[in-house]
Amino acid sequence: MTYNDFLAELGKAGLSVRAFAELIGMNPNSVSNYAGIGEVPCHLAFIAALLAEMNVHGIDFQPALGRIGASRKKPRGRAKLGRFGGGKQEQLEVGPEA
Repeated sequence: MTYNDFLAELGKAGLSVRAFAELIGMNPNSVSNYAGIGEVPCHLAFIAALLAEMNVHGIDFQPALGRIGASRKKPRGRAKLGRFGGGKQEQLEVGPEA
């Protein structure tokens, strides 16, 4: 699904990108980053389409999703001090050029 079609489905569902992301436990920036690619992954497209269809038919999806209790995912790639790529960083000795 294109990102523009995704936005249209969210509009039918009555949701903003931020509200959608919070509803499914994602960081809003992670969802909006798909705008640069131009497409969204299938699982997000399915969710948006189903929420839109439910809303169009007057079915409140909030209680059902509330029972799931989605917690926000931890950001990936967060580095610890002194580590890069999982390995401890060694001190680099830089001497005068020869």
